[in-house]
Amino acid sequence: MRAPIGDFEDVRPAPDCLDLLAGPVAAALRAWRGAVPAGEILYVDSDPEIADTAVFCETYGQDLLDKSANCVIAAGKRAGETMYAACMALSTTRVDVNGAVRRHLGARKASFAPRDAAVGETGMEYGGITPIGLPEGWPILVDAAVADAGYLVIGSGSRRGKLLVPGKALAALPGAVVLEGLAG
Repeated sequence: MRAPIGDFEDVRPAPDCLDLLAGPVAAALRAWRGAVPAGEILYVDSDPEIADTAVFCETYGQDLLDKSANCVIAAGKRAGETMYAACMALSTTRVDVNGAVRRHLGARKASFAPRDAAVGETGMEYGGITPIGLPEGWPILVDAAVADAGYLVIGSGSRRGKLLVPGKALAALPGAVVLEGLAG
């Protein structure tokens, strides 16, 4: 199988690779009911040592920098309670946590979630967190540029491997909200 983007040797439909995915991601793909068929979500195997976006793109295609999206976990606080949200933004942009995310969550204060909290709450590896398989009820804030994109490289739940996913599939995830200006 040939990948729609990038220069990958090992490309397979993600549902055929559930044993290579983080538990929550595999469970979400097993139960997938999205507008985009699960078989159109692709898994590409990669070395965990090159999982960070810049090095990954140098290895698998410089054009991937504009076709990669990062999932960052934000934590909002209000009345002593912490709420989490996943934020999907193109890798060439930065999420507006103190503005767009804070306002959407109705939080008094918002910041990037600490690493331990992001890993503990999602059940995924840091550097591989993905919006597919997040805890039920979490909002997934998707920058409009991500929703409008064709295939994008995103995390697979672990540092090994990535998922290639159409932007419209990310915009249709349960709890997803497309926001103009989430990232800039």
